Amino acid sequence: MPTAVVARTAAVASRRNREYSSARKNDRYADDLEEEEGLLRSVPYEDGEEYDQERGSNPQTPLKSSNFNAKDKSRTIPFNAPDKLQSRYPPNMVRNQKYNAFTFLPIVFYEQFKFFFNLYFLLVALSQFIPALKIGFIVTYVAPLAFVLCVTIGKEAYDDYKRYQRDREANSQRYLTLTPPPPTASHSDAEQDYLNTHANTRSVPSSSLRVGDLVHLEKNQRVPADLILLHTSEASGTCFIRTDQLDGETDWKLRVAVPECQKMDEGDLVRLDAEIYADAPIKDIHAFIGTFTMNKPAVPASSSDISVPLQPLPPSVSPLTVENVLWSNTVLAAGSAVGFVIYTGSETRAVMNTSHPETKIGLLDLEINKLAKILCAVTFALSLVLVALNGFRGYWYVYVLRFLILFSSIIPISLRVNLDMGKTVYAHQIMNDSEIPNTIVRTSTLPEELGRITYLLSDKTGTLTQNEMEMKKLHMGTMSYGSDSMDEIAHQLALAFGVTGEHGHQRQGSLATGAQLAVRGRRDMSSRVRDVVLSLALCHNVTPVINDDGTVTYQASSPDEVAIVTWTASVGLTLTFRDRTRMTLTAPTGAALTFDILDIFPFTSESKRMGIVVRDTQTGEITFLQKGADVVMVKIVQRNDWLEEETANMAREGLRTLVMARRRLSATLYNEFKSAYHAASISLEGRNDAMANVVAKYLEHDLELLGLTGVEDKLQDDVKGTLELLRNAGIRIWMLTGDKVETARCIAISTKLVARGQYIHEMSKLKTSDQVRDQLDFLQNKLDCCLVIDGESLQLCLNLFKNEFIEIATKLSAVVACRCSPTQKADVARLIRAFTQKRVCCIGDGGNDVSMIQAADVGVGIVGKEGRQASLAADFSVTQFSHLTKLLLWHGRNSYRRSAKLAQFVIHRGLIISVMQAVFSAIFYFAPIALYQGWLMAGYATIYTMAPVFSLVLDRDVSEDLALLYPELYKELTKGRALSYKTFFQWLMISLYQGAAIMIVSLVLFENEFLHIVSISFTSLILNELIMVALEITTWHIYMVVSEVVTLFFYVISIAFLPAYFDLSFVITLTFAWKVAVIVAISALPLYIFKLIKRKVAPAASSKLL
Repeated sequence: MPTAVVARTAAVASRRNREYSSARKNDRYADDLEEEEGLLRSVPYEDGEEYDQERGSNPQTPLKSSNFNAKDKSRTIPFNAPDKLQSRYPPNMVRNQKYNAFTFLPIVFYEQFKFFFNLYFLLVALSQFIPALKIGFIVTYVAPLAFVLCVTIGKEAYDDYKRYQRDREANSQRYLTLTPPPPTASHSDAEQDYLNTHANTRSVPSSSLRVGDLVHLEKNQRVPADLILLHTSEASGTCFIRTDQLDGETDWKLRVAVPECQKMDEGDLVRLDAEIYADAPIKDIHAFIGTFTMNKPAVPASSSDISVPLQPLPPSVSPLTVENVLWSNTVLAAGSAVGFVIYTGSETRAVMNTSHPETKIGLLDLEINKLAKILCAVTFALSLVLVALNGFRGYWYVYVLRFLILFSSIIPISLRVNLDMGKTVYAHQIMNDSEIPNTIVRTSTLPEELGRITYLLSDKTGTLTQNEMEMKKLHMGTMSYGSDSMDEIAHQLALAFGVTGEHGHQRQGSLATGAQLAVRGRRDMSSRVRDVVLSLALCHNVTPVINDDGTVTYQASSPDEVAIVTWTASVGLTLTFRDRTRMTLTAPTGAALTFDILDIFPFTSESKRMGIVVRDTQTGEITFLQKGADVVMVKIVQRNDWLEEETANMAREGLRTLVMARRRLSATLYNEFKSAYHAASISLEGRNDAMANVVAKYLEHDLELLGLTGVEDKLQDDVKGTLELLRNAGIRIWMLTGDKVETARCIAISTKLVARGQYIHEMSKLKTSDQVRDQLDFLQNKLDCCLVIDGESLQLCLNLFKNEFIEIATKLSAVVACRCSPTQKADVARLIRAFTQKRVCCIGDGGNDVSMIQAADVGVGIVGKEGRQASLAADFSVTQFSHLTKLLLWHGRNSYRRSAKLAQFVIHRGLIISVMQAVFSAIFYFAPIALYQGWLMAGYATIYTMAPVFSLVLDRDVSEDLALLYPELYKELTKGRALSYKTFFQWLMISLYQGAAIMIVSLVLFENEFLHIVSISFTSLILNELIMVALEITTWHIYMVVSEVVTLFFYVISIAFLPAYFDLSFVITLTFAWKVAVIVAISALPLYIFKLIKRKVAPAASSKLL
């Protein structure tokens, strides 16, 4: 073909591509202006043209890159693309690691030392290497910090290594790619013929796949990259895929191969002179714009004598839509398929919809970090005051630094150690709770966050529901059948089909008999049952698939339809065969009923109904059957007095309702309809409306109402009770799902997410800012309702009125968002966090929930049917939704209360000794000399007080039963009163009083030697701390008693081994004993009295229940 002709035809193809793109533009990207601007500008196709020119003149010449536009990621990829073109696109690697060998230590250290808390300790520890600032043992400053850092580094390294292992496993999965057979003359004719008709296959790891490769997939194989479906093992060119890891829905989706490629053998695909244009990669999994251009008709390799036309044919261009695409991470459900790789690695839809995890930090840690800054300011001020009172003499700045180090125990490094050990204890308690088995804590730094959740964002499918549909009710106007009376239907059906014996089957099986009886008004029950069951068995899009073991499974895009067809089989009418033109049922008698499928009108979210025209092959009778939502069907069916009332009754039970109706058609009427419908289908303008009008005119009126079905989507165990408890605990619940509005609405009712009689306000199909404004104004005045909003309207609200929408939505008792993309779910979680500054928990079970789980303050993953992806990405993994109650109301509540108490007590322990140091220095001429040195300082925060103080992690204010019986107790915690500036300053005052009291009274009872003041004051301090721990405990645990007794024993024994600090001859005297007793009484007794009075005057909410 001449170069000029090829260039011209490629230009034609590219122009048609652009026209097709612009035609799809308005409805595809109406909700995202940036994408519209970035992706749908007129696309330069120089690449494709240049490639054709080069190929025309010299097939071996590689592609030039001078015209390659790096910013424009749309692409035109030829079959058998050259390496240079393939290497432009990202490698097909899965990478979830947070670090590499070079970034690991810098990032981990940055994450640790960006906390003021840790930075302060680092500076104090480093200061001990300067001789002028050295106080005590260096190890007492360096060891705790080194311990905390080693634990953190080890944990991060282990977590990242596990991520690396999972990535390596995914990247090394092997796939077959098709390559052209090498030309060689050494084969026999038979072998050459075989090679010509079969492509060579090569097994390569997933990470080696590149754009332009042809990949062969088998049943149950994961799709490794985004592919255009070229060929399937089904003659019809269709295949089913499972998309549960992408959109969370477990029903199978139908995909269609490119028609031109489906006609060929697999071996011919590798020799195809064709190219595929694909638009730039975007996040939207429901949209794709592309074209398939066939430059030359494929010539089968085996036929050499086919006549070649004199004039070259122009390239044929056909559009590609999302129906022709297999997205990465979906699974081929049946058969085998060949796909053409268009997007790899970071450009695949699955990766673009997954956000990289951030390092999560608990709110308690942030609050303690703020308190550490206040304590540092107090330390610095105290040091300056003491130096100022001394008149800034000599090297005063060195004295300031020495005082800072002396008072460094005000911000104790042991606080980090204690809190981290506490978190480990909480994680151990959660994982070993027999009532929530197999719960895993993956992020051990967040247990306290579970006690402060205000918003719970939940997925629907697999989280609240089991996604198992079951037909529960059939209502026929005068008769209603529940799940317990299905046997009666089977009996009536058998009666209807077998009533006149085998020979009468033909007449009995026709649809006419029942209708004639109805006209005469003498219709018996069995005929009516037969008509409604037969109609339900015919009016659907279900395909029976025979498995390898001979069993039959039903597949359809809607699980409701599968449930109904499964039910018709259970009562005796079984679907055994279905293709595009014919359907076969097996009657209760075993006879086959065959029907021709003349027309199908599929279900859409706009029409809310689906219809089918069938012809009975035995009688030639043509019938129009239709089922759909009651809101549209009530206008189509004949007048009746029961439909609306019964639909409302079923909806209140949370059942998904469908109205079944039919209309008999004469051959003349059907032919009239057919010609009118055909004329409408080829009109160029307003085609869809014209076709819908023809259906409405000829078919959709005066339908005979046959019955009403109620299908239940089975809920997870104890979902209703769990949601009610969580609501009573003050948690606002949002349901974010990729499912339809109608389905989500039903589940919201059946799970009792919506209270009985509560108004449900629906916002869907919003297009303009005025519509959004009106809806928000309405909601502002009706905050007690439940909002149901679709993804398109949600995006519009967030684009136009983000702050107003979030402000109103966060006040509502419940929100249900439907048709949400994974990214939208994550965006909602981030918005609620940013706007309310409250803690957000997200729970889900599918790959589509990973982004949302990672965007939340606390992510909970459920190990479910949709795989373990959500569970592995989450901070906490549970096996069912109802375990959330125990996790939040018991473990979360305890973790937060215990850590808050522990943190404040450890701060108090550091403050009290610093106050004593300050009083000592003030009295002894403001000299920066340590009151307690060496082993006393090392032992104070470890052997002498650590065990009793740490035993506070076992304290509890109420029993488990009471915590779950009165969820309102949880509501108190979300206000953050357990650790606040108020409680912090209360502890500050306690420390100030006790430190000053112990030191001043010790000095008042001063003996002539300095050694005595150390022994008296230190002993008083230790006893004071043990008594303070006892006063803080609400419910005693055996470990608490043991820790108090053992610690006191260790202290008494150690006195004998520390003669440098304790004069044994003085310590065993009665004088020492009474002086210590007086000091301890003065420091601790007033606090005990104050606590008793407070308990009487203003008791805690939990104490009222005891």
